Order: sequence, then C-alpha cells, then structure tokens
Amino acid sequence: MDSLHSFLGVNNWVEFWWVAFGLFGQLMFTGRFVVQWIASERAKRSTVPLAFWYFSIAGAVILFAYAVYRQDPVFILGQSFGIVVYSRNLWLIHKEKQENGAA
Repeated sequence: MDSLHSFLGVNNWVEFWWVAFGLFGQLMFTGRFVVQWIASERAKRSTVPLAFWYFSIAGAVILFAYAVYRQDPVFILGQSFGIVVYSRNLWLIHKEKQENGAA
C-alpha cells in the first residue's frame, strides 16, 4: 500500500480518499463524452443527450470539492465556471420540457 500512496503522491489515508474522490469526479466528467459519443452514433448525427449535462455537473461538483480541498485556485475557478454553465443548460432544458408539456 505504501507504493500506491507514493504513486498517488499522498501521505495518509485522508489524502488517499480525497485523491480517490477526485479521480471519481474525473471519471464522471470523462463519462459525459462517452455518453455523448454513444448517443451521436445511435442517432447518426451529432447530439447532446440530457445525461451529458448530468455527468458534466456531477463531475464538476466533485472536482470543485476536490479543488477546494487541495486549495488550487486555478482548478477552483475553472470548475466554478463549468458548474454555472452546466446548471444553466439543465435549467433551460427542464424549462423547455415544462413549457412543451403545458402547451
């Protein structure tokens, strides 16, 4: 386990679990591209499914928390902007669905 700690650049179990959490966030963030790619292949055109935005916001929130823990201002700023954009897109999508459902 010491070699794993060394490889990840951590000194204790708390650091290890934060790195694992950050890696999970990155996996969620990467998963959004896989979801988008599969949806586009199925549709035979470029498309952005709703799941893309949920993966985006989940990954961004997790990575933001990790960045705050690491006290990385560059990473914090980058994820903060993404959270706003992904939230806005989800809000617009749900608003449109409500309007279409009411019409």
